Amino acid sequence: MTEVRVLSASGQIGSGFLESSFERGISLKPHVIACDGGSTDAGPSHLGSGKPHFSREGTKRDLRLMMLGRNKLDVPLIVGSCGFGGGDDGVNWMRDIALEIAKEEGLTFKLALVRSEQDKSYLKKRLREGRISPLNPAPPISDEVIDRSTHIVGMMGHEPIADAIDKGAQVVLCGRASDTSLFASVPLMKGADAGASWHAAKILECGTACVVQRKRPDSLFAWIRDDHFDIEPMDMEVACSPQSVASHTLYENGDPFLITEPNGVIDSLHSRYEALNDRAVRVYNSKFRPSNSTTIKLEGAELGGYQALIIGGVREPFILRQLDSWLDAMREKFKVRVQEMFAGKVGPEDYDIHVRVYGRDGVMGALEPLRHQIGHEVGLVFTITTADEAITDSIAKTFAHFAVHYPIPEWRGLITGIAYPMAPTHVNRGAVYRFNLNHVVVPDNPLEMFRTEFLEV
Repeated sequence: MTEVRVLSASGQIGSGFLESSFERGISLKPHVIACDGGSTDAGPSHLGSGKPHFSREGTKRDLRLMMLGRNKLDVPLIVGSCGFGGGDDGVNWMRDIALEIAKEEGLTFKLALVRSEQDKSYLKKRLREGRISPLNPAPPISDEVIDRSTHIVGMMGHEPIADAIDKGAQVVLCGRASDTSLFASVPLMKGADAGASWHAAKILECGTACVVQRKRPDSLFAWIRDDHFDIEPMDMEVACSPQSVASHTLYENGDPFLITEPNGVIDSLHSRYEALNDRAVRVYNSKFRPSNSTTIKLEGAELGGYQALIIGGVREPFILRQLDSWLDAMREKFKVRVQEMFAGKVGPEDYDIHVRVYGRDGVMGALEPLRHQIGHEVGLVFTITTADEAITDSIAKTFAHFAVHYPIPEWRGLITGIAYPMAPTHVNRGAVYRFNLNHVVVPDNPLEMFRTEFLEV
Protein backbone atom coordinates (compact mmCIF):
# COMPACT_ATOMS: atom_id res chain seq x y z
CA MET A 1 0.00 0.00 0.00
CA THR A 2 1.23 3.48 -0.90
CA GLU A 3 1.75 5.76 2.08
CA VAL A 4 2.85 9.38 1.79
CA ARG A 5 3.31 11.39 4.99
CA VAL A 6 2.83 15.17 4.96
CA LEU A 7 3.62 17.68 7.72
CA SER A 8 1.86 21.03 7.72
CA ALA A 9 3.94 23.30 9.94
CA SER A 10 1.11 25.79 10.54
CA GLY A 11 -1.85 27.40 8.85
CA GLN A 12 0.35 30.30 7.74
CA ILE A 13 4.04 30.98 8.02
CA GLY A 14 4.61 33.86 10.41
CA SER A 15 1.60 33.02 12.56
CA GLY A 16 3.66 30.58 14.61
CA PHE A 17 3.46 26.99 15.88
CA LEU A 18 4.62 25.08 18.93
CA GLU A 19 8.17 23.82 18.54
CA SER A 20 7.20 20.67 20.41
CA SER A 21 4.38 19.99 17.93
CA PHE A 22 6.65 20.51 14.95
CA GLU A 23 9.32 18.24 16.45
CA ARG A 24 6.73 15.51 16.94
CA GLY A 25 5.82 15.90 13.28
CA ILE A 26 9.48 15.59 12.27
CA SER A 27 9.77 12.40 14.35
CA LEU A 28 7.05 10.83 12.18
CA LYS A 29 9.34 11.22 9.16
CA PRO A 30 7.18 13.11 6.66
CA HIS A 31 8.02 12.94 2.96
CA VAL A 32 7.44 16.68 2.66
CA ILE A 33 7.05 19.74 4.90
CA ALA A 34 4.83 22.54 3.64
CA CYS A 35 3.27 25.77 4.81
CA ASP A 36 1.04 28.34 3.21
CA GLY A 37 2.16 31.95 3.26
CA GLY A 38 -0.67 34.05 1.89
CA SER A 39 -4.29 34.74 1.14
CA THR A 40 -6.71 37.38 -0.11
CA ASP A 41 -8.44 37.33 3.31
CA ALA A 42 -6.68 40.48 4.54
CA GLY A 43 -7.70 42.51 1.50
CA PRO A 44 -5.82 43.88 -1.49
CA SER A 45 -3.11 45.94 0.21
CA HIS A 46 -0.47 43.21 0.39
CA LEU A 47 -0.82 42.33 -3.28
CA GLY A 48 -1.15 45.96 -4.30
CA SER A 49 1.83 47.22 -2.33
CA GLY A 50 4.00 44.10 -2.38
CA LYS A 51 4.43 44.43 1.39
CA PRO A 52 4.15 41.32 3.61
CA HIS A 53 1.43 40.75 6.17
CA PHE A 54 3.33 39.01 8.97
CA SER A 55 6.46 40.31 10.65
CA ARG A 56 9.90 39.42 9.38
CA GLU A 57 10.86 38.25 12.87
CA GLY A 58 7.92 35.84 13.19
CA THR A 59 8.38 34.57 9.65
CA LYS A 60 12.09 33.99 10.14
CA ARG A 61 11.48 32.04 13.35
CA ASP A 62 9.01 29.73 11.63
CA LEU A 63 11.08 29.30 8.48
CA ARG A 64 14.24 28.54 10.50
CA LEU A 65 12.54 25.63 12.26
CA MET A 66 11.13 24.33 8.97
CA MET A 67 14.49 24.56 7.22
CA LEU A 68 16.26 22.77 10.07
CA GLY A 69 13.59 20.05 10.06
CA ARG A 70 13.92 19.66 6.30
CA ASN A 71 17.69 19.42 6.60
CA LYS A 72 17.39 16.69 9.24
CA LEU A 73 15.15 14.53 7.04
CA ASP A 74 16.44 15.58 3.58
CA VAL A 75 12.89 16.04 2.23
CA PRO A 76 11.38 18.91 0.23
CA LEU A 77 10.18 22.05 1.98
CA ILE A 78 7.48 24.07 0.21
CA VAL A 79 6.24 27.54 1.13
CA GLY A 80 3.48 29.07 -1.00
CA SER A 81 2.10 32.57 -1.62
CA CYS A 82 5.22 34.13 -0.15
CA GLY A 83 4.80 37.58 1.34
CA PHE A 84 1.03 37.02 1.57
CA GLY A 85 0.12 38.50 -1.84
CA GLY A 86 2.37 36.09 -3.72
CA GLY A 87 3.97 38.69 -5.99
CA ASP A 88 7.63 38.82 -6.95
CA ASP A 89 8.39 41.15 -4.02
CA GLY A 90 7.03 38.53 -1.62
CA VAL A 91 9.14 35.76 -3.15
CA ASN A 92 12.23 37.96 -2.94
CA TRP A 93 11.45 38.80 0.69
CA MET A 94 11.15 35.12 1.64
CA ARG A 95 14.27 34.27 -0.41
CA ASP A 96 16.33 36.80 1.51
CA ILE A 97 15.12 35.38 4.84
CA ALA A 98 15.94 31.83 3.70
CA LEU A 99 19.44 32.83 2.56
CA GLU A 100 20.04 34.59 5.87
CA ILE A 101 19.00 31.48 7.81
CA ALA A 102 21.14 29.24 5.61
CA LYS A 103 24.20 31.39 6.31
CA GLU A 104 23.54 31.47 10.06
CA GLU A 105 22.91 27.71 10.31
CA GLY A 106 25.46 26.51 7.73
CA LEU A 107 22.78 24.89 5.54
CA THR A 108 23.26 23.90 1.91
CA PHE A 109 20.45 23.04 -0.50
CA LYS A 110 19.05 23.69 -3.96
CA LEU A 111 16.52 26.51 -3.81
CA ALA A 112 13.72 27.04 -6.34
CA LEU A 113 11.92 30.37 -6.63
CA VAL A 114 8.66 29.85 -8.53
CA ARG A 115 7.30 33.26 -9.50
CA SER A 116 3.65 33.86 -10.31
CA GLU A 117 3.54 37.58 -11.12
CA GLN A 118 2.12 37.99 -14.62
CA ASP A 119 3.39 39.73 -17.73
CA LYS A 120 0.78 42.28 -18.78
CA SER A 121 1.38 41.82 -22.51
CA TYR A 122 0.76 38.08 -22.11
CA LEU A 123 -2.54 38.72 -20.33
CA LYS A 124 -3.70 41.24 -22.93
CA LYS A 125 -2.94 38.68 -25.64
CA ARG A 126 -4.98 36.03 -23.84
CA LEU A 127 -7.79 38.55 -23.35
CA ARG A 128 -7.92 39.25 -27.10
CA GLU A 129 -8.01 35.50 -27.71
CA GLY A 130 -11.04 35.12 -25.45
CA ARG A 131 -9.12 32.94 -23.02
CA ILE A 132 -9.83 35.03 -19.91
CA SER A 133 -13.25 34.77 -18.29
CA PRO A 134 -14.75 36.23 -15.10
CA LEU A 135 -15.43 34.42 -11.88
CA ASN A 136 -18.44 35.44 -9.78
CA PRO A 137 -18.24 38.20 -8.75
CA ALA A 138 -15.72 39.94 -10.99
CA PRO A 139 -15.29 43.54 -12.15
CA PRO A 140 -14.98 44.29 -15.88
CA ILE A 141 -11.63 43.47 -17.46
CA SER A 142 -9.88 45.39 -20.24
CA ASP A 143 -6.40 46.34 -21.39
CA GLU A 144 -6.76 49.50 -19.29
CA VAL A 145 -7.58 47.50 -16.15
CA ILE A 146 -4.54 45.30 -16.74
CA ASP A 147 -2.29 48.32 -17.33
CA ARG A 148 -3.29 50.16 -14.17
CA SER A 149 -2.83 47.12 -11.94
CA THR A 150 0.14 47.48 -9.63
CA HIS A 151 0.54 43.70 -9.42
CA ILE A 152 -1.23 40.73 -11.02
CA VAL A 153 -0.56 37.16 -9.93
CA GLY A 154 -1.71 33.81 -11.25
CA MET A 155 -2.59 31.10 -8.76
CA MET A 156 -0.44 28.10 -9.65
CA GLY A 157 -1.49 24.50 -9.25
CA HIS A 158 0.79 21.65 -8.21
CA GLU A 159 2.57 21.29 -11.54
CA PRO A 160 5.16 24.11 -11.24
CA ILE A 161 5.99 22.91 -7.72
CA ALA A 162 6.39 19.30 -8.82
CA ASP A 163 8.49 20.43 -11.78
CA ALA A 164 10.86 22.30 -9.45
CA ILE A 165 11.22 19.26 -7.18
CA ASP A 166 11.73 16.99 -10.20
CA LYS A 167 14.64 19.22 -11.16
CA GLY A 168 16.27 18.80 -7.77
CA ALA A 169 14.84 21.61 -5.65
CA GLN A 170 14.97 20.87 -1.93
CA VAL A 171 13.41 24.17 -0.82
CA VAL A 172 10.65 25.64 -2.99
CA LEU A 173 9.47 29.21 -2.38
CA CYS A 174 6.39 29.94 -4.47
CA GLY A 175 4.53 33.01 -5.54
CA ARG A 176 0.74 32.87 -5.41
CA ALA A 177 -0.31 29.25 -5.24
CA SER A 178 -3.40 27.22 -4.56
CA ASP A 179 -3.17 26.42 -0.85
CA THR A 180 -3.96 22.77 -1.50
CA SER A 181 -1.34 22.45 -4.27
CA LEU A 182 1.44 22.94 -1.75
CA PHE A 183 0.41 19.80 0.12
CA ALA A 184 -0.81 17.68 -2.79
CA SER A 185 2.32 18.04 -4.95
CA VAL A 186 4.58 15.41 -3.35
CA PRO A 187 1.82 12.84 -2.68
CA LEU A 188 0.80 13.06 -6.34
CA MET A 189 4.43 12.73 -7.43
CA LYS A 190 4.74 9.58 -5.32
CA GLY A 191 1.63 8.02 -6.85
CA ALA A 192 -0.81 8.49 -3.98
CA ASP A 193 -4.52 8.44 -4.73
CA ALA A 194 -5.54 11.79 -6.23
CA GLY A 195 -8.80 12.06 -4.27
CA ALA A 196 -7.15 11.32 -0.94
CA SER A 197 -4.17 13.58 -1.77
CA TRP A 198 -6.24 16.62 -2.70
CA HIS A 199 -8.77 16.24 0.11
CA ALA A 200 -6.01 15.77 2.69
CA ALA A 201 -4.31 18.86 1.28
CA LYS A 202 -7.51 20.84 1.78
CA ILE A 203 -7.44 19.94 5.48
CA LEU A 204 -3.67 20.41 5.89
CA GLU A 205 -3.46 23.87 4.39
CA CYS A 206 -4.97 25.61 7.42
CA GLY A 207 -2.98 23.67 10.03
CA THR A 208 -4.96 23.09 13.19
CA ALA A 209 -8.01 25.03 12.03
CA CYS A 210 -9.65 21.60 11.76
CA VAL A 211 -9.37 20.64 15.45
CA VAL A 212 -12.28 20.56 17.89
CA GLN A 213 -11.03 23.30 20.24
CA ARG A 214 -8.23 25.27 18.64
CA LYS A 215 -5.66 26.76 21.01
CA ARG A 216 -3.43 28.51 18.46
CA PRO A 217 -1.92 28.03 14.98
CA ASP A 218 -0.03 24.76 15.03
CA SER A 219 1.20 21.69 13.16
CA LEU A 220 -0.94 19.01 11.53
CA PHE A 221 0.06 15.64 10.04
CA ALA A 222 -1.51 13.45 7.35
CA TRP A 223 -0.92 9.88 6.21
CA ILE A 224 -2.19 9.53 2.65
CA ARG A 225 -2.83 5.99 1.42
CA ASP A 226 -4.49 4.24 -1.53
CA ASP A 227 -8.13 4.62 -0.48
CA HIS A 228 -8.09 6.96 2.53
CA PHE A 229 -6.11 9.46 4.55
CA ASP A 230 -5.59 9.97 8.28
CA ILE A 231 -5.31 13.40 9.87
CA GLU A 232 -3.97 14.22 13.35
CA PRO A 233 -2.84 17.37 15.19
CA MET A 234 0.69 17.27 16.56
CA ASP A 235 -0.19 18.96 19.85
CA MET A 236 -1.24 16.11 22.15
CA GLU A 237 -3.63 18.42 23.99
CA VAL A 238 -5.95 19.02 21.00
CA ALA A 239 -7.93 16.61 18.87
CA CYS A 240 -9.73 16.20 15.57
CA SER A 241 -13.18 14.67 15.30
CA PRO A 242 -15.12 13.46 12.26
CA GLN A 243 -17.32 16.53 12.57
CA SER A 244 -14.42 18.99 12.87
CA VAL A 245 -12.65 17.56 9.81
CA ALA A 246 -15.85 17.39 7.77
CA SER A 247 -16.65 20.96 8.79
CA HIS A 248 -13.29 22.18 7.61
CA THR A 249 -13.88 20.50 4.25
CA LEU A 250 -16.84 22.87 3.80
CA TYR A 251 -14.77 25.90 4.84
CA GLU A 252 -14.39 28.75 2.31
CA ASN A 253 -16.13 26.91 -0.52
CA GLY A 254 -18.78 28.18 -2.89
CA ASP A 255 -20.11 24.62 -3.06
CA PRO A 256 -20.00 22.56 0.15
CA PHE A 257 -18.75 19.42 -1.62
CA LEU A 258 -16.99 20.54 -4.82
CA ILE A 259 -13.70 22.42 -4.49
CA THR A 260 -12.25 23.76 -7.73
CA GLU A 261 -8.51 23.53 -8.31
CA PRO A 262 -6.54 24.68 -11.39
CA ASN A 263 -6.65 21.22 -12.98
CA GLY A 264 -9.79 19.66 -11.56
CA VAL A 265 -12.36 19.42 -8.78
CA ILE A 266 -12.14 17.82 -5.35
CA ASP A 267 -15.40 15.92 -4.79
CA SER A 268 -16.17 15.18 -1.14
CA LEU A 269 -19.87 14.43 -1.62
CA HIS A 270 -19.47 10.75 -0.65
CA SER A 271 -16.53 11.15 1.72
CA ARG A 272 -16.82 9.20 4.96
CA TYR A 273 -15.25 10.47 8.19
CA GLU A 274 -14.43 8.03 10.98
CA ALA A 275 -12.75 8.48 14.34
CA LEU A 276 -9.48 6.55 14.22
CA ASN A 277 -8.97 7.15 17.94
CA ASP A 278 -9.75 10.00 20.34
CA ARG A 279 -7.49 12.43 18.42
CA ALA A 280 -7.25 11.36 14.78
CA VAL A 281 -9.72 10.95 11.91
CA ARG A 282 -9.71 8.68 8.86
CA VAL A 283 -11.41 9.83 5.65
CA TYR A 284 -12.56 7.50 2.86
CA ASN A 285 -14.14 7.92 -0.59
CA SER A 286 -12.70 11.29 -1.60
CA LYS A 287 -12.54 11.82 -5.35
CA PHE A 288 -10.67 14.11 -7.70
CA ARG A 289 -12.21 14.82 -11.09
CA PRO A 290 -9.63 16.14 -13.59
CA SER A 291 -10.63 18.99 -15.88
CA ASN A 292 -10.18 19.00 -19.65
CA SER A 293 -8.02 22.12 -19.38
CA THR A 294 -6.05 24.02 -16.79
CA THR A 295 -7.49 27.31 -15.51
CA ILE A 296 -5.31 29.76 -13.62
CA LYS A 297 -7.03 32.25 -11.34
CA LEU A 298 -5.90 35.85 -11.73
CA GLU A 299 -5.77 38.21 -8.77
CA GLY A 300 -5.00 41.87 -9.40
CA ALA A 301 -4.88 45.05 -7.37
CA GLU A 302 -4.76 48.71 -8.33
CA LEU A 303 -4.16 51.94 -6.46
CA GLY A 304 -7.38 53.24 -4.96
CA GLY A 305 -5.97 56.53 -3.68
CA TYR A 306 -4.45 57.82 -0.45
CA GLN A 307 -6.34 57.52 2.78
CA ALA A 308 -6.48 59.01 6.26
CA LEU A 309 -8.31 57.62 9.27
CA ILE A 310 -10.16 59.43 12.06
CA ILE A 311 -11.51 57.52 15.08
CA GLY A 312 -13.96 59.04 17.54
CA GLY A 313 -16.83 58.21 19.85
CA VAL A 314 -20.26 59.71 20.53
CA ARG A 315 -22.22 59.32 23.77
CA GLU A 316 -24.50 62.39 23.66
CA PRO A 317 -28.13 61.10 23.54
CA PHE A 318 -29.35 64.12 21.53
CA ILE A 319 -26.87 63.21 18.78
CA LEU A 320 -27.54 59.48 18.97
CA ARG A 321 -31.28 60.08 18.40
CA GLN A 322 -30.47 61.74 15.06
CA LEU A 323 -27.13 60.11 14.28
CA ASP A 324 -27.65 59.39 10.57
CA SER A 325 -29.08 62.79 9.72
CA TRP A 326 -26.35 64.46 11.80
CA LEU A 327 -23.59 62.60 9.95
CA ASP A 328 -25.19 63.17 6.55
CA ALA A 329 -25.62 66.90 7.17
CA MET A 330 -22.07 67.15 8.49
CA ARG A 331 -20.58 65.69 5.29
CA GLU A 332 -22.89 67.77 3.09
CA LYS A 333 -22.00 71.01 4.88
CA PHE A 334 -18.30 70.16 4.74
CA LYS A 335 -18.41 70.36 0.93
CA VAL A 336 -18.57 74.16 1.29
CA ARG A 337 -15.42 74.16 3.41
CA VAL A 338 -13.55 72.06 0.85
CA GLN A 339 -14.57 74.52 -1.88
CA GLU A 340 -13.19 77.37 0.24
CA MET A 341 -9.94 75.58 1.06
CA PHE A 342 -9.02 74.70 -2.50
CA ALA A 343 -10.63 77.66 -4.30
CA GLY A 344 -13.02 75.38 -6.15
CA LYS A 345 -10.25 73.14 -7.53
CA VAL A 346 -11.33 70.17 -5.40
CA GLY A 347 -14.97 69.15 -5.67
CA PRO A 348 -17.12 66.44 -4.07
CA GLU A 349 -16.18 64.02 -6.85
CA ASP A 350 -12.48 64.35 -5.92
CA TYR A 351 -12.70 62.95 -2.40
CA ASP A 352 -14.64 60.43 -0.36
CA ILE A 353 -15.54 60.66 3.32
CA HIS A 354 -16.97 57.38 4.60
CA VAL A 355 -18.11 56.68 8.13
CA ARG A 356 -18.59 53.33 9.83
CA VAL A 357 -20.65 53.26 13.03
CA TYR A 358 -19.48 50.72 15.59
CA GLY A 359 -21.96 49.83 18.29
CA ARG A 360 -24.81 49.75 15.80
CA ASP A 361 -23.96 48.30 12.37
CA GLY A 362 -20.19 48.72 12.07
CA VAL A 363 -19.51 45.05 11.36
CA MET A 364 -22.31 44.03 8.99
CA GLY A 365 -23.46 47.39 7.65
CA ALA A 366 -26.74 47.22 5.75
CA LEU A 367 -26.95 43.45 6.41
CA GLU A 368 -27.18 43.98 10.17
CA PRO A 369 -30.67 42.79 11.31
CA LEU A 370 -30.52 45.02 14.40
CA ARG A 371 -29.14 48.08 12.61
CA HIS A 372 -31.87 50.38 13.97
CA GLN A 373 -31.03 49.55 17.57
CA ILE A 374 -28.43 51.71 19.26
CA GLY A 375 -26.83 51.62 22.69
CA HIS A 376 -25.64 54.41 24.93
CA GLU A 377 -22.57 55.14 22.79
CA VAL A 378 -21.12 54.46 19.34
CA GLY A 379 -17.68 54.48 17.80
CA LEU A 380 -17.16 56.37 14.54
CA VAL A 381 -14.46 55.46 12.03
CA PHE A 382 -14.10 58.04 9.26
CA THR A 383 -11.98 57.34 6.20
CA ILE A 384 -10.97 60.18 3.89
CA THR A 385 -9.69 59.11 0.48
CA THR A 386 -8.41 61.16 -2.45
CA ALA A 387 -6.05 60.66 -5.37
CA ASP A 388 -3.46 63.00 -3.83
CA GLU A 389 -1.76 62.30 -0.50
CA ALA A 390 -1.32 65.97 0.41
CA ILE A 391 -4.96 66.77 -0.30
CA THR A 392 -6.05 63.78 1.82
CA ASP A 393 -3.99 65.08 4.73
CA SER A 394 -5.41 68.61 4.39
CA ILE A 395 -9.02 67.43 4.22
CA ALA A 396 -8.56 65.03 7.16
CA LYS A 397 -7.06 67.72 9.40
CA THR A 398 -9.88 70.13 8.63
CA PHE A 399 -12.69 67.57 8.80
CA ALA A 400 -11.63 66.33 12.24
CA HIS A 401 -12.11 69.82 13.69
CA PHE A 402 -15.25 70.48 11.63
CA ALA A 403 -16.89 67.24 12.81
CA VAL A 404 -16.10 67.56 16.50
CA HIS A 405 -18.05 70.83 16.77
CA TYR A 406 -20.79 70.13 14.24
CA PRO A 407 -24.03 71.48 15.81
CA ILE A 408 -27.43 69.96 16.49
CA PRO A 409 -30.78 71.80 16.28
CA GLU A 410 -31.39 71.43 20.04
CA TRP A 411 -28.35 73.51 20.94
CA ARG A 412 -27.48 76.88 19.43
CA GLY A 413 -24.07 77.34 21.01
CA LEU A 414 -20.79 75.52 20.56
CA ILE A 415 -20.85 71.79 21.20
CA THR A 416 -18.22 69.09 21.33
CA GLY A 417 -20.03 66.07 19.97
CA ILE A 418 -17.20 63.61 19.30
CA ALA A 419 -14.55 62.34 21.72
CA TYR A 420 -11.25 61.62 19.98
CA PRO A 421 -9.08 59.01 21.74
CA MET A 422 -5.76 60.21 20.32
CA ALA A 423 -3.90 63.25 19.04
CA PRO A 424 -3.34 64.14 16.33
CA THR A 425 -6.86 63.11 15.54
CA HIS A 426 -6.11 61.66 12.10
CA VAL A 427 -3.70 58.98 10.91
CA ASN A 428 -2.39 58.99 7.36
CA ARG A 429 -2.56 55.44 6.01
CA GLY A 430 -0.82 56.24 2.75
CA ALA A 431 -1.66 54.35 -0.43
CA VAL A 432 -4.70 52.06 -0.38
CA TYR A 433 -5.63 49.48 -2.97
CA ARG A 434 -8.64 47.66 -4.38
CA PHE A 435 -8.94 44.29 -6.09
CA ASN A 436 -9.61 44.68 -9.81
CA LEU A 437 -9.32 41.14 -11.16
CA ASN A 438 -11.08 37.92 -10.20
CA HIS A 439 -10.82 35.99 -13.45
CA VAL A 440 -9.40 32.77 -14.86
CA VAL A 441 -7.13 32.36 -17.85
CA VAL A 442 -6.67 29.19 -19.90
CA PRO A 443 -2.96 28.69 -20.68
CA ASP A 444 -1.52 26.21 -23.19
CA ASN A 445 0.00 24.24 -20.31
CA PRO A 446 0.17 24.47 -16.49
CA LEU A 447 3.75 25.79 -16.46
CA GLU A 448 3.74 28.61 -19.01
CA MET A 449 2.53 31.38 -16.68
CA PHE A 450 5.20 30.71 -14.03
CA ARG A 451 8.94 31.35 -13.96
CA THR A 452 11.33 29.19 -11.94
CA GLU A 453 14.80 30.25 -10.85
CA PHE A 454 17.21 27.83 -9.17
CA LEU A 455 19.91 28.82 -6.69
CA GLU A 456 22.59 26.60 -5.17
CA VAL A 457 22.72 27.68 -1.54
